[in-house]
Amino acid sequence: MSVGTTFSDSSTFAKGEDRAWYGYTRPLDVGFHYYLLKIDGAEVPDPNSGMYFGAMRWGSAIEIPADDQDFYTLSKVPHGQLLEIYFHSPSTESERRAFVYTPPRYDEHSDKRYPVLYLQHGWGENEFGWGQQGRVPEIMDNLIAAGEIDPFLIVMTYRMTNEISFGGLREFKIEPFETVLVKELIPYIDEHFRTLSDQPHRAMAGLSMGGMETKQITLRNLDTFSHIGLFSGGSIKPDDIEDMDAFKKSNKLVFVS
Repeated sequence: MSVGTTFSDSSTFAKGEDRAWYGYTRPLDVGFHYYLLKIDGAEVPDPNSGMYFGAMRWGSAIEIPADDQDFYTLSKVPHGQLLEIYFHSPSTESERRAFVYTPPRYDEHSDKRYPVLYLQHGWGENEFGWGQQGRVPEIMDNLIAAGEIDPFLIVMTYRMTNEISFGGLREFKIEPFETVLVKELIPYIDEHFRTLSDQPHRAMAGLSMGGMETKQITLRNLDTFSHIGLFSGGSIKPDDIEDMDAFKKSNKLVFVS
């Protein structure tokens, strides 16, 4: 039997006297890494790992702790909830899923309303990404407990409306997803959650392809979003903005990382 992992520069595993398999990978940078086990040529998830969706497939992952890991570590602080919801999309004639982070004590304060961030994942990931490997609940709980941010809701949904083959990214059309997000999901969230449902209290951000989507959707819907965040997803140049004076009046923040 041949055993190894999909990490580059890893050794072939050898079976020890205790019947466990031992091997080595190259030193990994701090952060989150996807991987699979290779058993006789078949790539399969590691049963000792959680399941994560990346590179257009479910698989395993390992995290090498960073020096600043305290901000995303599960801590003894009040915790919010990560809710799984389904909403009907008339434009795609389908039931679609989203995850919604609600801050600590959301259910206790029935008269309080919250700003909303619509947060999009990157290419090859799905709506699980930010909540699982992205540690959104832990980060938000810790920041709120430390008094560094005011509580708000975060909504994460799958950004694909037309399935495309691997390597066929150019086939993706953003307009159908824009309809799902702006015309269907946002009204659903505003109806079913206690949101501040006006433009000054609504933001959109995304990673990689999600950043590209954020740029295109927000610039076409300046009456819907007032805060824009791009994470490794391009940039916004003055030439991208048709009416700079109107943009400055309506937009509160553009963050590019």
